[in-house]
Amino acid sequence: MEISILEEKINYANSENCPVRLVVDRIGQKWSVLILMFLKENKVMRYSQIHKRIGDISHKMLSQTLRSLEVDGLIFRKVYPVAPPKVEYGLKLMGEELYPLVRDLTAWANVNLESIFENRRTFLEE
Repeated sequence: MEISILEEKINYANSENCPVRLVVDRIGQKWSVLILMFLKENKVMRYSQIHKRIGDISHKMLSQTLRSLEVDGLIFRKVYPVAPPKVEYGLKLMGEELYPLVRDLTAWANVNLESIFENRRTFLEE
């Protein structure tokens, strides 16, 4: 059963329980969307592959972002008992369900990026 957001009584002012704030805070992190896109495209990736694909992310930030996505249940982390350690990441069901929204956001950004840059230039000139 689908419930309209307007039908629900959500307290958006309560930052600790607001679903929009809690989810957008995680997805809005600088690298989260890119990681979700890469994992969807590649099914499973190793840490080094993700790092190489992003390029300008620090190891600390990549580790933190992967951990956050794992904690929220969007991605899985599989460790193989070999030396050196082999670790793979992939999308879990919630990550798969989120992907169409990420894809649409990415498509919207690609279509509107030039307009956004133009609006920024115009605003700064005023």
